[in-house]
Amino acid sequence: MNVSKFQLIYLAALSTLGFIATDMYLPAFKIMESDFATGPEQIALSLTIFLVGMAVGQLLWGLASDKFGHRTTLAAGLALFTMASFGLAFSDQVWQLLTLRFVQAFGVCAPAVIWQAMVIKQYPSKTSQQIFATIMPLVALSPALAPQLGVVLANHFGWHSIFIALTLMGAMLVAVTLGQPKQEKEMKPSSMGSDIKALFSSKTYLGNVIMFATASAAFFAYLTGMPEIMSQLGYSAKDIGLSFVPQTLAFMIGGYLGKALVKKHGDERVLKQLIGLFSIATLLVFIASQWQLSSIWPILTPFCLIAVANGALYPIVVNRALSSAKKSPATAAGLQNSIQISVSSAASALVAAMASQAQSATGIAIIICTLGLWVGYIISNKQLSKHFRAPDNARVVRDK
Repeated sequence: MNVSKFQLIYLAALSTLGFIATDMYLPAFKIMESDFATGPEQIALSLTIFLVGMAVGQLLWGLASDKFGHRTTLAAGLALFTMASFGLAFSDQVWQLLTLRFVQAFGVCAPAVIWQAMVIKQYPSKTSQQIFATIMPLVALSPALAPQLGVVLANHFGWHSIFIALTLMGAMLVAVTLGQPKQEKEMKPSSMGSDIKALFSSKTYLGNVIMFATASAAFFAYLTGMPEIMSQLGYSAKDIGLSFVPQTLAFMIGGYLGKALVKKHGDERVLKQLIGLFSIATLLVFIASQWQLSSIWPILTPFCLIAVANGALYPIVVNRALSSAKKSPATAAGLQNSIQISVSSAASALVAAMASQAQSATGIAIIICTLGLWVGYIISNKQLSKHFRAPDNARVVRDK
């Protein structure tokens, strides 16, 4: 893999910034409630608004990047994120917190989308596959580490220091981005509308995006249901927090194991095996979810297998999707991420709506996601998809 360590660190920082900004301030919720003289609902709303900003911004930054260039667009998004973070550090009204969290989320969508497009644009397919497999496990680790850093900062320097830290991170990334080589401006023969239409018409792109979105949705369904399941089984808040460690480690193991297997056997063969592993593990989770449990392990253990599968699957399907859209990689990345967030949010909402029966609902939601995973695989696989085409009426008439 002919990529410098500095470039890998830079790409990893871009990929994890959004997750760090999402989770770093979570431990400070209670302190912020007191300082803002408000209730928990208003502070929690700042997280919801951040996710809304993430959903809105993904596609727009992708379109802008393909039109104006990665470097310029990325620097603009990072600058917006940095200014919003600085404003958050000095906010003292709830409306300021909510408004600036939306702006911060909108800005951080730029690195979340553009780093993927940069990889696709700058490196051949085999190298980009290895880069995704190296960086994506770090993306999974960042939500686990960010709150710990937030605890240290909040306890020693107050909650404002969390947003000062995010300001410094953003400023450093702006400087590094502006130091990147300038791009040759490419004249795009197609419009934004035609780019999006072409993406939806591409079975390779659409199928792999569906796989990415539904595999992610299974994770979100589990993350939504697990705290309530464990509470109903009598586990403490500390136990609930620790229960997320095994799946994070499993995801990382899957990422690096998948990287080695793809290098040895190729992504097509490995992808088939991963979908098989995902399906078997899902069935085990579903069976366990329908029984009266006395421990979380019958669900947690097979879900760790799903996490291993996802850790290896994400880099494969993202690389395949974006490699099929080299003419508009940022638009493709933005659309992909928007679909992922939308499908994952729907899975989370399904479990949340049935929170009183979270155990059963989580198993059902994950089964539905697995069916979606198979649909995506069938669409993207030329040999399989041809058997699922609508009948040709003209041919039917001739045969008669």
